[in-house]
Order: sequence, then C-alpha cells, then structure tokens
Amino acid sequence: MGYKLSNFVFAYAVVSFAFAATAVAVDESVSFDRHIRRILSDKCFVCHGPDASRREADLRLDVEEVAKQSAIVPGDVEASPLHERIHADDPDVRMPPPDSKLSLTNDEKILLDRWIAEGATYDSHWSFQPPERPALPDVSQKSGGAIRNGIDNFIISQLEQEGLSPSPEASRETLIRRVTLDATGLPPTPAEVEAFLNDESESAYERVVDRLLDSPHYGERMALVWLDAARYADSAGYQNDFRRSQWPWRDWVIEAYNRNMPFDQFTIEQLAGDLLENPTDKQRLATAFCRNHRINNEGGIIPEEWLVEYVADRVETMSTVWLGMTVGCARCHDHKYDPIPQREFYSLFAFFNNVPEKGKDGSLAPEPSMSVYTAGTRSQHEQLITRLSSLKDRRKELKRDKIKAFESWIEGNSDRIAAQKDSGEDFPLPVLHAPLDFAENRRFADTRQPRRNIAAVGRGNTVKILPNSGVGGGVQFAQGG
Repeated sequence: MGYKLSNFVFAYAVVSFAFAATAVAVDESVSFDRHIRRILSDKCFVCHGPDASRREADLRLDVEEVAKQSAIVPGDVEASPLHERIHADDPDVRMPPPDSKLSLTNDEKILLDRWIAEGATYDSHWSFQPPERPALPDVSQKSGGAIRNGIDNFIISQLEQEGLSPSPEASRETLIRRVTLDATGLPPTPAEVEAFLNDESESAYERVVDRLLDSPHYGERMALVWLDAARYADSAGYQNDFRRSQWPWRDWVIEAYNRNMPFDQFTIEQLAGDLLENPTDKQRLATAFCRNHRINNEGGIIPEEWLVEYVADRVETMSTVWLGMTVGCARCHDHKYDPIPQREFYSLFAFFNNVPEKGKDGSLAPEPSMSVYTAGTRSQHEQLITRLSSLKDRRKELKRDKIKAFESWIEGNSDRIAAQKDSGEDFPLPVLHAPLDFAENRRFADTRQPRRNIAAVGRGNTVKILPNSGVGGGVQFAQGG
C-alpha cells in the first residue's frame, strides 16, 4: 500500500527480469526459490517428488531431509550422487533418464552444482517468507545518469548479464503519458503535458508524481486489481442476478489507497473490522470484502449446500489474496502438490463460518447488511424517521378523535333516539362509521371498531381519494369502483 510511484512504475520490469533469468551472476548466490525449485519441479519431481504412486527409488528431492540423506552432500559437489547422475554419459545412469523425454541444459546443471557447493539450502514457498530488502547489485554503468534509484541497479545488472544496454531515455511527452497512465489509468490532459514541457527545473518530474498521487484517480487506478481479486460486483451472479449495493465497500477501498492506509490495517479491517473494539461504521463496512461472493436465489436449491459454498469461497479468496496461493484442492482431499492439507482448509473454514446469512437470499441487501450514509444523508434519514413517527402518532390521534366525536353525537341525540324507540320506530345503530378525512393506502378507519379498517376497492382511476378541503375528506368512485 505504501508504494511511492517511482517504485510502482518499474515494478513490472523487475518482476519479469527476475523470473525470466536462467543464468546467475558469479557474485550472486543461487536461490532455491528463484533458480532451483523450477528445475527440480520441471525435470525431477515427476519421479522424485510428492506423488507416491510414481516415486522411484524412495527418493524425494522435494523434501530437504530426504534429499540430503541420499542424493545431496551440502558443500561437496563431487560427493553428491545428484551431481554424478546429472553429468553421467551412460544413459542407464544419467538423470533424467532418456525415456522420460526430459533433459537438463548445461546452464541448469551448472546451477544445480553451484547450489550444492553453496550448501544446497532449501527455501519455503515465497508466499510464506517475510519480505526482505535485498542488497543493491553492483553495476558498471554508473555514469551517464543510468542509475537514478535502487530499482535501476537491478535492471542494469540484469541487462549487463544479458549483454544488453539500456534503451534511450523516453521523451518528456512519452514520460508524462506513461506515468499518468500508470498512476491514474487516464492519459494526461493537453494542459498537463504543456505544463510539464515548460517546467525545466530538476524537480519537474517529481512534481508531476506528487500531483498524481494526490489525485482521487490514483486510488481508483490502484483499487482496480484489488476489486478483481476480491470478486467485487453489484449484482448477485446467479439466475435473476438481482441487484445489490456493494459499491460503498468499493469506495472504502479507493479511499484507503488515497489515504495510503498501512497494509496491515487494510488487512485487519477487511477481515475483522467488526471485531475491533468499538468499531466505526467504516471499519464495519470494510468487512464487506467477505460478502462479495455470489449469492444464489434460484428455485429448488438446497440453502444449506449454498451456505457451504459461500464459506468455501471466502476461504479460497482470502488465501489467494493474502497467502499468494490457492487452497481449493484441499477442500476435498489432501493434495500431493499443495502444502495445505484438508484439515487446515476446514480450520480456516471455521473462521469464516460465523455469518448469520441465508443460503437462498433474493433480497436487494442480503442479510447481514448495514445501512451506509454519505454526504450528510444520515441526519436527513434520522429527520425523516422522526417525522414518520410523529405522523403515525397523529394518525392514532385522529382515529381516537373521530371515535370520541361519534360517541359525543350519540350522547347528544340520546333523547331523540329514546323517543323514536318508544314510538316503535326502527332506529338501528350504525354498523360502521368511516370518517373520510384520513386515508392510508386506500384504507379508512372504522370508528365503531378501531381495530378494523375499511378499504376502497377499484382498479386504476376508478377510485380517487379526495384531500381534506376544510369540510372533510372524501372518496370518489367511478364505474368499477
């Protein structure tokens, strides 16, 4: 996360040189991870590797202890059977055997011998090794401005080993285009190019870099790769592919890059931001990394099956992003080529199997979810909630007022009602009383039975609820209402 752009721009070149090289400089130590593992994996592991069903002579060159018991004498090339077998002229002795259709080049044999002479040190997989700052290689082309920073040392060193010279320096127009595209994913504007061409100071390029790092587009550019690795999408990914709003998490990632958040914090908040002490809304939002997986709402699925799929997805995504390796094979069985056994897969699985979600969920915001407020919308939302609560209270008051008014009317006409009853006239009390002053979803209150509502039924414009104009509201029925 904390890259300066001068490092970022040349990172691809360094990686491509590092892994494409076969030869090793005389003053450079042979690395098992960079130079030897590839040779053994390609040419030797087929018969002397992790596959027990194809292993020959009970020899494993992938396990250091076994290899040094029978094939390698660290520091002594001539005493090492490995050296003898790879250089043998007799095809019945030479390794790899001719019928394997595999062979070692002279450069590969020399590398293996140098590795043995230097002690035949094995290394773990690169993704399990803590990063260390390497010593700068010494180069001869130190004049003429070829070396401007430490990365140049590595590039020039590899070029010298290959007998190549650096290309001529790019024009200023090309330089600003490259750095702007690398940093923001956008080309420079004509005005930006013109300003750079007119700036003849020694710090002109540095000023361009500082401006690009301060641009909001820098975070957008850097976030692209992370969003892909985290399987970001604003839809569910199955069948109807219903919408879901993951974009607030995307914005969190962009902001993290633009704030140059330390990578350890970037990791903690995305994997466990909700478990921090007194987590902020943004720290809880960060954990949406674990909810980017596809969510199924297809008919006929078994929800419990898909709950397992979701958790397995989290385990595999986490391992790819943070461990730099895949663990998917270990979901079903121990795998001969993977360092992660099945038991460890399900130990990781247990950490991610604590989400109260549904295997089948077709909602816009699959549970668990959270509300995200931006640009002051939280206060607006709280105001609307308060107003809604007040209106609900007012609706209850209106209903109570109408009931009291009706009871008061009955009481005020009690003598007349009694007289009509005494005269034998039929004076039935009303079955319902529906004031039309207030309607909600075409429903009116019945003051005779407060728990019952009266609905105005009709399609389209056959029913119109009229507003209260000072003498009471109403309802208008057309044909069909």
